[in-house]
Amino acid sequence: MIRHIVLTKFKPDTSEDTIAAIYAGLAALTDKLTGASNLTGGRSESPEQIERGYMHGFVVDFDDWNALKAYAENAEHKALGAQLVENAVGGIDGILVLDINV
Repeated sequence: MIRHIVLTKFKPDTSEDTIAAIYAGLAALTDKLTGASNLTGGRSESPEQIERGYMHGFVVDFDDWNALKAYAENAEHKALGAQLVENAVGGIDGILVLDINV
């Protein structure tokens, strides 16, 4: 299984409603794609408070690398990803992505 982890440093003027709408779109897409499951995400509530500005994140599980590739190439995913970039501090520089084989 591949765990896709995305952390975002959103611009201060990005509303929680906007972030929730992007995440809801990603969750709906995940529900439609074969081999994708368990999207969870939201705002950090860490008592450690060492997010360094990356206050929001989500994770999605994929059955294998091919399922992750299909997600990455999906037009709806690209549109939602563009919304993340548009609302992130510094564009793509405000987003971290890790894909871990678990």
